[in-house]
Amino acid sequence: MAIQADKIFVNLPVKELNKSIEFFTEIGFEFNPKFTDKNATCMIISENIFAMLLVEDFFKTFTKKEISDATKSTEVILALSAESREEVDEIVNKALAAGGKVSNDPMDHGFMYVRSFQDIDGHLWEVMYMDESAAAQIQD
Repeated sequence: MAIQADKIFVNLPVKELNKSIEFFTEIGFEFNPKFTDKNATCMIISENIFAMLLVEDFFKTFTKKEISDATKSTEVILALSAESREEVDEIVNKALAAGGKVSNDPMDHGFMYVRSFQDIDGHLWEVMYMDESAAAQIQD
């Protein structure tokens, strides 16, 4: 039987929680106040997808491994879908205006459009739009 989780919670270490909250608020994300304190916040990405932003010292209580310096190395790239090419541009432009950095050049494959940014802690985010009908036309 395949695993079918109802929700996903991505845990990310952050240096300064309030600055991270400001950054992601400027992009347009909201936070669940029930799961927000001095150590962490729950950023709502969608109805079933959340990013737990955890102050580094608190994050360390969940792992015996060293925390990667996201400004120097990459462990994951978080990819979010958008409803249109325009929404991709809007989200990434807001991230850049809020202090994020360009991660890669935009990718335009016709049926799929992707832009990326680094958040203020160096975590990599991609925002992509895929034209499902055009993608269905692609043959192996």
